[in-house]
Amino acid sequence: MDAPAIVPIVAPESAQQAIGYPSLFLLVLIGALVPVVPTGALVSSAAVVAVHRTAPFSMALVFVTASLAAFLGDVALYWLGRRGMKSKNGSRWLEAIRARAPEDRLAQAQRKLADHGVAVLVLSRLMPAGRLPVMLACLLAKWPVRRFVRGNLPACLAWTVTYQLIGVLGGSLFEEPWEGVLAVIVLTVLISVAPGLWRRMRGTAAG
Repeated sequence: MDAPAIVPIVAPESAQQAIGYPSLFLLVLIGALVPVVPTGALVSSAAVVAVHRTAPFSMALVFVTASLAAFLGDVALYWLGRRGMKSKNGSRWLEAIRARAPEDRLAQAQRKLADHGVAVLVLSRLMPAGRLPVMLACLLAKWPVRRFVRGNLPACLAWTVTYQLIGVLGGSLFEEPWEGVLAVIVLTVLISVAPGLWRRMRGTAAG
């Protein structure tokens, strides 16, 4: 008679979660530091998958994972930017922020930051391409890291909720998870590129 197997069988869904949440955390963290990764699409896609899962707390885990990764990434980038501001030669992180903060957007962010303070930082994460101009405005205003952290925490929470809701909508409209994922990726990419296309069209029309 064969001995009973003692190796536990891992359910496929549990295995997916064990891989998926650390991957989501890492990708959102990298996306916050290197702003070329479409982090909003990642969160919405993870929410689509969570809608179709039977495991409890899937949506809550997506929320905690994504918001924590976005928060830590933002704070790390801001800290690196402050180091660059203090350095005589600057830093590649500071240059990366400057490169993605056009002069007109930076001037607008500085005016709004002077008028409304932390509220602008909270809203900046919800605006496409709004995070880095406001972050640079905070750096130029010499905000300490502690003050930036106080405003950035609710900003990251609101950002995660917004993109999760997009994912929930996509997951509810489609029976297959991959259909919902495809839909929210297309939607979030369109949202992220729309401001740049609009500015380019306005510049072309003005010229």
